[in-house]
Amino acid sequence: MSFYQRHLFLCLNQRENGEQACNNGGLAEEVFHQAKKHAKKLGIHGEGQVRVNRAGCLGRCSEGPVAVVYPDAVWYTYIDAEDVKEIVESHLRDGKPVERLRI
Repeated sequence: MSFYQRHLFLCLNQRENGEQACNNGGLAEEVFHQAKKHAKKLGIHGEGQVRVNRAGCLGRCSEGPVAVVYPDAVWYTYIDAEDVKEIVESHLRDGKPVERLRI
């Protein structure tokens, strides 16, 4: 068994030059903290379970903000913390990708 069953990586990249990036408005940073807190509240965050991680640029800026679940290689976009909460509950906890948010 791997150390974690799944990782949720949220892109927190920012660009000062005005180019599109997932965290230019600060939303991704806020969502990251809420996602991690929610996973802990559900009791699924930690060794042998799941981990919510920060990530630098994931290379899909035009579709951002983006997140990816590994090892499942399922890519997501989201509008707000409620979307990411749904990813945490449905995909990380229940193993069911959230089709409406997939990219």
